[in-house]
Amino acid sequence: MIVLHYTGMRDAEAALDRLCDPSAEVSAHYVISPSGEVWSLVQEADRAWHAGAGSWCGIADINSHSLGVELVNTGAQPFPEPQMRCLEALLTSMMERWNIARHQVIAHSDMAPERKEDPGPRFDWRRLDRLSLGFCPDGMGDDLPLAGSLDAIGYPEADADKRLQAFRFRFLPTAQGPEKEADRRRADAVAAAFRAARRDQPKSC
Repeated sequence: MIVLHYTGMRDAEAALDRLCDPSAEVSAHYVISPSGEVWSLVQEADRAWHAGAGSWCGIADINSHSLGVELVNTGAQPFPEPQMRCLEALLTSMMERWNIARHQVIAHSDMAPERKEDPGPRFDWRRLDRLSLGFCPDGMGDDLPLAGSLDAIGYPEADADKRLQAFRFRFLPTAQGPEKEADRRRADAVAAAFRAARRDQPKSC
C-alpha cells in the first residue's frame, strides 16, 4: 500500500533535515515540495520508518507493507497544483511498479487515527479518485451503525471521536460536530465500495 502524509513543517529544508537525521528515527521513501520538486530518500524496496504505530485492514506493521510519501505542508494550507501534479505522476509509477490498487492508497490518519491527522481535510482525495490513483467513492448508503462500517473500511480500533474525525478528513471533509446520520450513511456507502474493491482483488487490503 501507499501512505500519504504531510510533513507538518514550515518548508522542505526543515522536513529533509529531520527525515535524514538518524537520531529522529523517522524516514519516508519520497518528499514532494509545494513547487513539485521530489526527493527520493529511501529505495522503494527498502523499509522506511514513516507510518509508526497503527494498523489498516488488520495489518499492524504498516512500515513493512507500504511506501511513504511526505508532502511538504504545515497542515493549515492547501496543496498547490505543482505538488499535486508531481504526486499524481509519482503515484502512477509506484502503483504500476508494485501492482498497488487504488483502494490501497491511504492517509496516515486512516491507519493511526488517535495519533495523526495528515494529510488532513484540505487534501483532495476526490481528485485522486477521478484519476484512479486513490479511493473516495461517491454516494450515501443506509443509516447503519457507524462502528461496523468503519471496521469494514479498514480503520483500526480507536477512540470513537478520533475514528470519526479520520473518516471525515477523507470522505466527508466539511462535516463537523458530533456523529450525524450523514456520517453513518456515507460510511455505509464507502464500506460497500471497499468490500467490492477487495472482492475484485482478493489479495489486496
